[in-house]
Amino acid sequence: MKEPFSLKSSRRQNFLFGISTDIRAAYRLNPLRRWGSIRVFILLIGDALALGLAWQLARFLNQFYSPIPERLVWWTWLGLPSLFWLFAGMTLLLFTHFGLYGATVRARDYLRAAQLVSCVYFVSLVLAYFYDPKLDAPRSLFFSAWVSSVVLVLVTRLLSNGLLTYWQGTRLPSRVFLITHPDRMHRLSKTLERRSHYQVVGAAMVSTANAEATFQRILAAQPDEVLAEDVPDVELASGLYWRLRGAKIPLRLLPSSREMLYRRGIPEIVAGLPTLMIETSVFQSVDYRLKRWLDYGLAALAVVVLSPIFVGVAISIHFTSPGPIFFRQDRMGLRGKVFKVWKFRTMAIDAPQRQAQLEQQNQTADGIMFKLQHDPRVTPVGKFLRRTSLDELPQLFNVLLGQMSLVGPRPLPLRDVAQFEAWHHIRHQVLPGITGLWQISGRADIETFDDAARLDLHYIDNWSLNLDLEIMVTTLRIVVTGLGAY
Repeated sequence: MKEPFSLKSSRRQNFLFGISTDIRAAYRLNPLRRWGSIRVFILLIGDALALGLAWQLARFLNQFYSPIPERLVWWTWLGLPSLFWLFAGMTLLLFTHFGLYGATVRARDYLRAAQLVSCVYFVSLVLAYFYDPKLDAPRSLFFSAWVSSVVLVLVTRLLSNGLLTYWQGTRLPSRVFLITHPDRMHRLSKTLERRSHYQVVGAAMVSTANAEATFQRILAAQPDEVLAEDVPDVELASGLYWRLRGAKIPLRLLPSSREMLYRRGIPEIVAGLPTLMIETSVFQSVDYRLKRWLDYGLAALAVVVLSPIFVGVAISIHFTSPGPIFFRQDRMGLRGKVFKVWKFRTMAIDAPQRQAQLEQQNQTADGIMFKLQHDPRVTPVGKFLRRTSLDELPQLFNVLLGQMSLVGPRPLPLRDVAQFEAWHHIRHQVLPGITGLWQISGRADIETFDDAARLDLHYIDNWSLNLDLEIMVTTLRIVVTGLGAY
């Protein structure tokens, strides 16, 4: 048995975590101070100008045939119709989503750019049909705008990348911060400065990779990227990577540190060394903010829509067992902060006092979590609520209070947290959620907490809005079927 949870241990966790926000939230830094952001700006402007020029060319050619139907011109700005701004906006968003504004020049990006431009135009045909099947847009305009957009985007990207490559060769060396073993620092530093256009502006030992002091040194050094070697998998994926990503600092890995993040990386040879470039997202802060807006918006909508169910469940609990309708319990949240989680009461009112007598019947192999398939404390109505997961609905109020998210690692009771291993606490670096990867991957069938914690780490390491949506959809399916609940 580990030492019992205490306020002192909570403070120690907060100190180890360093910052008090979700690791997916971006830091407020000046993005124009780094070469990567200048590159993004130039490519973005080039793409926008190419698309605008393509449309002007298409309109010039189209004047000999037929004009744009008035029903498709909702407004005009800077001499370009509304359709252009819709096409250009969607194209640039897709370019951003598929990584075409990264710090690395890749030949496949040209093919991807042509494919995405074509995709936008062909999807527009389908949307135009559903908008008005009788509307016949000029084919001359469509094909001339499509072809000229593809050609001009490719040409401007070739010119922009050539110009950027020339500027990069003439500008000051790229600033790099090293994280490696002490016996490798000098040799790796000399290799980089001798064989490549790099200047080492700081270094730290692998053992301190996730320390707050190391992160502050990285921020103070203002590197263009961080080069890490042999960082332990857990610390790399769930700590260092997300903190650097939040600060918009690219991470480059040497092969010994690639296991956890290989799918995000781009293989590159730097100074004769095989590396894996982990680029930061242009819209990193936007992604997380959108997640939080969706949390508040969907939670508020769910409370309104499901209010009849709230009332029905409350009435059934009130008339079938004595005690309060809601159950509130201390749970461990973001950065070790304790909060009260809300649930519909599914057990007898003396359930907490009776748990000590049932500990010997705990069905989890490691004893960290308490699970009992036929728990005698559960009321008949409570059994139905648990099987349908309706007992979790009041946690929507925790989401509205900012204590939880719709998707994230489940917040656990302090009794469970007191028995955690050190690496288990990494799950507390993100907001806890009503549902998560753990819940859709076996729920009550998971036997040890290590298995659940690994699923939580996988979620943290691979988080995206798409993954959140997938988890929510799968959760709804599981709730309907009652799979794995008791």
